[in-house]
Amino acid sequence: MDALPPENLYPYTVSRPIYSNPTFEEDNERQAREERTLRERLSRTCGCSGRQALKVVKGVFPVIDWLSRYPIREWLPSDVISGVSTGLVCSLQGLAYALLVSVAPVYGLYSAFFPILTYFLLGTSRHISVGPFPVTCLMVGSVVLTLAPNDHFLLPGNGTGVNGTKADGIVVDVEAMEAQRIMVASSMTVLVGLFQVVMGLLQVGFLVRYLSDPLVGGFTTAAAFHVLISQLKIVLSVPTNNHSGCFSILYTLIDVFTNIRQTNRADLVAGLLTIVIVMAVKEVNAKFRHKIPVPIPIEVIVTVVAAGISYATELESRYGASIVHSIPRGRFAPAQPPNIELLWNILGSSFSTAVVGYAVAVSVAKVYAAKHDYTIDGNQELIAFGFSNVFCGCFSSFVASTALSRTAVQESTGGKSQMAGIISAVMVMIVILALGHLLEPLQKSVLAAIVIANLKGMFMQVTEVPTLWRQNRADCFIWLATCLASVVLGLDVGLLAGLVFEMGTVVVRTQFPACSTLGNIPGTNIYRNMKDYKNIAEVPGIKIFKCNAPIYFANIDYFKERLRATVGFDSVRVFKKRNKALKKIHKLIKKGKLRATETGEVVSEVSLGVDNKGFESERDSGRESGQVEDGDWPVPEVEVHVDWAMELPVRVSVPKVQIHSLVLDFSAVSFLDVVAVKSLRLVIKEFLRIGVNVYIAGCDDEIVWKMEALAFFDEEVIRDLLFLSVHDAILFIKLETANGSMQDAMVEGLSLMQDCKEPPPFTDEEDLIETYDNQHRAIHGLSN
Repeated sequence: MDALPPENLYPYTVSRPIYSNPTFEEDNERQAREERTLRERLSRTCGCSGRQALKVVKGVFPVIDWLSRYPIREWLPSDVISGVSTGLVCSLQGLAYALLVSVAPVYGLYSAFFPILTYFLLGTSRHISVGPFPVTCLMVGSVVLTLAPNDHFLLPGNGTGVNGTKADGIVVDVEAMEAQRIMVASSMTVLVGLFQVVMGLLQVGFLVRYLSDPLVGGFTTAAAFHVLISQLKIVLSVPTNNHSGCFSILYTLIDVFTNIRQTNRADLVAGLLTIVIVMAVKEVNAKFRHKIPVPIPIEVIVTVVAAGISYATELESRYGASIVHSIPRGRFAPAQPPNIELLWNILGSSFSTAVVGYAVAVSVAKVYAAKHDYTIDGNQELIAFGFSNVFCGCFSSFVASTALSRTAVQESTGGKSQMAGIISAVMVMIVILALGHLLEPLQKSVLAAIVIANLKGMFMQVTEVPTLWRQNRADCFIWLATCLASVVLGLDVGLLAGLVFEMGTVVVRTQFPACSTLGNIPGTNIYRNMKDYKNIAEVPGIKIFKCNAPIYFANIDYFKERLRATVGFDSVRVFKKRNKALKKIHKLIKKGKLRATETGEVVSEVSLGVDNKGFESERDSGRESGQVEDGDWPVPEVEVHVDWAMELPVRVSVPKVQIHSLVLDFSAVSFLDVVAVKSLRLVIKEFLRIGVNVYIAGCDDEIVWKMEALAFFDEEVIRDLLFLSVHDAILFIKLETANGSMQDAMVEGLSLMQDCKEPPPFTDEEDLIETYDNQHRAIHGLSN
């Protein structure tokens, strides 16, 4: 919206009383909050009726709700077309992503089939395609290689058998290795699902919000690097050792370049051609997506053509190409329980994988829910993915999430509901039961190349870094730190390191909040930062201090430091210096070197250098008559006034206080904790005892309730210091000053008692009153 020209600015006038919080609450009849007992809450939550029971059932099984209203004629044709297209992509991506888990490709087909069945019943998104996701597959694969490396399955031998491969006279028991690896992967998948189910039942889906977009962007970019390196060795078909954990990328690259001369040319050529063709056609699909009714299924076409070429030219026997080999036909793997002994070794990795898989899936689901104007339930999504992973983990599958590219195919080809997902599962089942053996001649380098070609979207996230640097450098540092940590330390540890770094930036930003001194735009009730505007004026005798963050134990000291810098003095030091000066004045009056005039002003015996011999005080006449000795005469009770702005009759340097009021703008303060409340009360009292009145403006009702609950108010710090706005406080201060009811901050009174032998009214103990926080005073008390 364009700014209005000056002649079109419309002034307005509001007439209302000056409101402090107590006055406003009284005029508008503030209501006490109704707090229900635990019994009332349980009875309301656990109460059951027919309507509530149906609502609960529909919440647990969303399919009941949308399937009963499914428009068959309008949606079914589109869902069938979308399901067939997505099913072919699911099959090929399942085969390809199995390489990331370091298991046989057939298990990728299982992973593309089983989770769809349970998500159909429990999921709330109509468009996401459930199945393997490269990042979670790689996280599972790193655990698989750690717990089941090749070295655990070496057998001595002089040749190779049916189930073994020979390497320098050592036989690797491939069958045992595959069985153990899929056991590790499926057990981890069950544990991931259990974590997700528990999180969903506890309604803690909000925890994923701590995975900010910069953190997820840096993490997935690092995951793309891991995927690229892991597939590079398959495209080149060079032998490497199994590496996981810290610096695994570096060790893998060293192995690849060490054995680069063993590259299989047939696999390399097939992989490079696949990458180029797939990426080129995907660009065409993206550029002409509005003109092409159905995206070109290039992965399917490339796979079929590559399998045909490999079969016709016998690439394995003639050129030593690495192919898929056996895909069981006509059957599924039998169900098997997870290995309980393995679960304790993979708790941390499983939890991080559960969080990542859910975060990615919900992010994609929210994108399409917003596009098609419906909502998803985050906690129900946790339960849906949790049961999906538990179910598919019992059938030799690995972790299910979603992939943006596969979901984009399902949505762009006309998918309207999860009916398309069921049809895609039927397509995968057809591949498993009838067509799988046709893919046995397919080169693994082609599958690896398909995986690499689908990483473009992840790598393009690097272009976000310059934008983040210009917009918010803290978010940019989160992106870079998470990416670097995930590349160097591994995905699970890197995610944790990135999350800790992100939380650290939040703590730092709240621990050192932006604080400012406000001024008034003349003729308005608008108050802004003095540094940001030229046409702004500071209110004479008043400082307005604003803190733009919550105030709690970590930043209360910084708050006090900035407050001292704003007012220009330390209230504790001012009090001590004034106390010291008053003690000296009191002693000098007792010794007769100073005296108080009838108006209460303190003057020396010789005023302005002229001795008025014509003036004879009662004390002089008493001294001449010999009634009292020097330093032992009665002093009449009189109020002594010290003007702290003028030069003092004693040699004590007292800091100047140029204000009589301080306004704290709490409009941006969202919460206070017990430490902050206690410290604020002490700060207010420290200002009050040097004659500076303190007011708090703009408090939200929640903050006021928190203050009351934490016993913020007492005899000195009263509720009347709260005002609805800064302008209310300023008008009140000006009104009080004009009426003369406000005490002048520059004047301090000292009552001289009749008995001059009385101790001074300011004692050493008073210096400690309300000066330090509770922690320092507790230490002081223990030391006595």
